[in-house]
Amino acid sequence: MSEPHDWDESTWRTRVEQVRAGRNLLPQSWPNGARCAVALSFDSDHETNELRDGATSLARLSWGEYGARRGIPRIRHVLDKHSAKASFFVPAVSALLHPEEQRMLADEGHEIGLHGWIHERNTQVPPAVERDLMLRASDMLERLTGIRPVGMRTPSWDYSDATLSIAREMDLLYDSSLFSDDDPYEILDRGQPTGIVELPVEWIRDDAVYFMMNRHGAQRPYTPPEAVLDIFRREFDGARDEGGLFLLTMHPHVTGYRSRIFILDELLSHIRATGDAWIATHAEIAQYCADQAQLKGPR
Repeated sequence: MSEPHDWDESTWRTRVEQVRAGRNLLPQSWPNGARCAVALSFDSDHETNELRDGATSLARLSWGEYGARRGIPRIRHVLDKHSAKASFFVPAVSALLHPEEQRMLADEGHEIGLHGWIHERNTQVPPAVERDLMLRASDMLERLTGIRPVGMRTPSWDYSDATLSIAREMDLLYDSSLFSDDDPYEILDRGQPTGIVELPVEWIRDDAVYFMMNRHGAQRPYTPPEAVLDIFRREFDGARDEGGLFLLTMHPHVTGYRSRIFILDELLSHIRATGDAWIATHAEIAQYCADQAQLKGPR
């Protein structure tokens, strides 16, 4: 295969236009006169981060267990304190390891969304395998919670050439893995509207980049928790000023510590104090945007 600098225009243009942002789906108004929408999400990776890589470290498996054992209870407590519903994106293997956690969250009104089978990297598995894993994961989460997932977040936000076509086949309402905007938009598949709502993510609004640690690599925590709170609060304030969407990604095994859980607590206090933010699950926000835009469903 030729080097990218040797590609002709049709080659690089085709690559760029494979998965693209379509029309903006930011509604003219949010429910009940809210100035902005808030989508809180937690990627419950738990032990699958290490299992995905071959499970060579028992210590890192225990780090994942911490997310389920201590992180989730603290997160549930804070969400309940502020009467906030959130979306939990759960690899199927995490759900099988901690089934009562998923049932409890679903019973409390939180959303359980797709997050792969074992937190696999989609670009590293064949398309047929990726499809099988996504379908199996959806079936498993439905069996555990009684609710079939309507949205997905790809593990590690890793999008393969086949990911979008699989999501369309599954008739998913939304995806939350792409970065093309701050606000909701419709995903285009090679220039064609898909009817799938994208609720875009961003590393700035993700706890992992500030707090992750790997003693065998270069990854080290570098940002004080107070500074992370300030970043998240400024992102929310910006969304509120613009009347847009504030979407935050957190992880139970990252944020669920005694010295960090205050970030979620104080952020929610700040959001609630405005009195005009709509805190909802990803599914609720995606459905509202789709309805307001009279968006045709996935096809």
